[in-house]
Amino acid sequence: MTAEPLAPGSINLTDVELDITGMTCASCANRIERKLNKLPGVEASVNYATEKARVRAPEGADTELFIETVKAAGYSAVIPVPIHERDSTGEGSDSANANDDWASQLLRRLLISTALTIPVVLMSMIPALQFTYWQWLALTLAAPVAVWGAWPFHRAAATNARHFTATMDTLISLGVLAAFGWSLYALFFGGAGETGMHMTMTFFGTPHGGSSEIYLEVASAVTVFILLGKYIEARASRESGAALRALLELGAKDATVLRNGTEQNVAVSALVVGDRVIVRPGEKIASDGLVIDGSSAVDESMLTGESVPVEVGPDSRVTGATLNVGGRLLVEITRVGSDTELARLGRLVEDAQTGKADIQRLADRVSAIFVPVVLVLAVVAFVGWMIAGGPIELAFTAAVTTLVIACPCALGLATPTALLVGTGRGSQLGILISGPQVLEQTRAVDTIVLDKTGTVTTGEMRMSGIEVLDGENEELVLARAAAVEAGSEHPVGRAVVGAALERGIDLPTATEFTAHSGSGVQATVDGTIVLVGRASWLTTDQNVTVSDAALAFVEKAEAAGSTAMVIAWDGHARGVLIVGDTVKASSADAIAEFVRLGLRPVLLTGDNAGAAASVASVVGITDVHAGITPQGKLDVIRQLQAEGRVVAMVGDGVNDSAALAAADLGIAMGAGTDAAIAASDITVVSGDLLVVADAVRLAKRTLGIIRGNLFWAFAYNVAALPIAMLGLLNPLIAGAAMAFSSVFVVMNSLRLRRFTGSTRAGSA
Repeated sequence: MTAEPLAPGSINLTDVELDITGMTCASCANRIERKLNKLPGVEASVNYATEKARVRAPEGADTELFIETVKAAGYSAVIPVPIHERDSTGEGSDSANANDDWASQLLRRLLISTALTIPVVLMSMIPALQFTYWQWLALTLAAPVAVWGAWPFHRAAATNARHFTATMDTLISLGVLAAFGWSLYALFFGGAGETGMHMTMTFFGTPHGGSSEIYLEVASAVTVFILLGKYIEARASRESGAALRALLELGAKDATVLRNGTEQNVAVSALVVGDRVIVRPGEKIASDGLVIDGSSAVDESMLTGESVPVEVGPDSRVTGATLNVGGRLLVEITRVGSDTELARLGRLVEDAQTGKADIQRLADRVSAIFVPVVLVLAVVAFVGWMIAGGPIELAFTAAVTTLVIACPCALGLATPTALLVGTGRGSQLGILISGPQVLEQTRAVDTIVLDKTGTVTTGEMRMSGIEVLDGENEELVLARAAAVEAGSEHPVGRAVVGAALERGIDLPTATEFTAHSGSGVQATVDGTIVLVGRASWLTTDQNVTVSDAALAFVEKAEAAGSTAMVIAWDGHARGVLIVGDTVKASSADAIAEFVRLGLRPVLLTGDNAGAAASVASVVGITDVHAGITPQGKLDVIRQLQAEGRVVAMVGDGVNDSAALAAADLGIAMGAGTDAAIAASDITVVSGDLLVVADAVRLAKRTLGIIRGNLFWAFAYNVAALPIAMLGLLNPLIAGAAMAFSSVFVVMNSLRLRRFTGSTRAGSA
């Protein structure tokens, strides 16, 4: 395809998203970004962590041009399937399928290469196993590993070479090929192929001893270790789409449509604007719409995070995927597909993930300097020996040994071992860490943003108090209220019934139950009509006298963000039932622990200001944002980041998903929704806010171990480079040095097993 320049002069711009495959490091993303930005009128950003490109271009621009530009850079690109057209399993998403295929390929290469490498390493490192012609069996086993197993690194190195760049893949490929190539030379043209050949165990070789030594175990082991790290990365990349899949699963799958007076069951994807849908109690609303007939309570916690259902009636707007918990509704559909609130929320999550700062891995940053330096040193070693009058065999030996010793065997273990030990220890403490990319920003986290409902509070409606008027019996008031509410499916009613049962009160029998949607309920108890509901409904519609004392109780409860219901019979109010969300027992201690760790706590909630202030005063938070929508939560996160803060977000609801994805560190409570857990970086299984402090500390400790591992993986090799350049390094000692560096990395990672949650048993 011939690339045509984009027509200039267009004022309107549009965003085009691409799914990129084939990137192996952050420098790949930078290369693609530079290529796209060279196109006229184009502004592009490429995120290695999410494997996505966001291209802003004039309206009408040829998207095929973007795809061809990415392909010309040596990678693949596709236009992703729109969110609302993907099914809940992720099928239909080319990037998800590509990630699955890539992870499967890596796993197959890893398993086969490991099986072939183990005997090669054992024979090379243990002289007692070196039988006659053992070296030829080692070659037979190592050849597929060095060529086929390491093929992804060879291919990436070739792509880098075409663009005159070098990454860790370049160093890995050169190291593996140098070790394998020199082994072939030593076997066929040197003395390593002779009968009875054994690997010697001296600290230093002789300048002419290189042709009798082989490096097959180095070529094989390096390939296996690096494949392990790449496979773990591919698995983590596959999970990056889990938040979107969890959101898609929240939507209704089918709907009951009223057409020509008859009910028809159709797929939600077949709905069009103007359809009228019947929603029965317990069903999800199929799509965004307007209530035409009926009244009910709708659980909108997926949007607001709040546990109290919203009362709806004719002309009320309802949102797709919310749950009808009350009566029958007739809803006229006003938005479908990508226009719905659920699809918009999905785009928020996807945009937040794509908008995260690129995670430049430490290994790639170091390799940008380390790889060219090693290549130069190898050339210097070769040229130096030639100028000094040494034989070409010695010069070549020194150059190859320099490349081999520079390929850090321990580098492949540095991240995966620390991650495996850290995540294993975390799981014992109820802390799940999703991948190494999670840990990059944790050292600098200075602000922790907390959702209120389900995070700081229990997220469950409970009766927090009962106020009886003068002359009334509290047990009788509660018993009659619970008897009436026993016929209600409303969460507030269930809270009253639960409170009565917890006190061991025997509920009297209620008959003639009637629900007045959005207002209250009534039933006959002990021959008396008992009403429970809003004070305004009792006084206006039921002619009940509600005293000033009762109204004072109601006002006080509502000012604190609780729900207050008045119970009455025989024309007079008898008491006030106070129901609301309750603060978790550990929340105040957890906030104090965050402050001790130097974290600034911020409270976000979709609830009203009174409820937010009440909770904040109990737990000790002064920075409070109330009445916040999912978009508002995302805006608060980005505002804090714009102020230079590194933000950790803790939440549990669907409405928290975008904020969790956008935060530098997203932490989901284990009792929360799948969408929140999928969008987060860390999951606290127990839902105990105290464990969140342990999660932050464990993440920082794991990242510190990874950084230490990477430092030592390079340090060992740097120290050995001068000896290698002199041609004095015995290959077996080189292998032993690599093995020791790997053992050091593993032992350093195992220190994470001693991590102890500071809130449980002392400091870690």
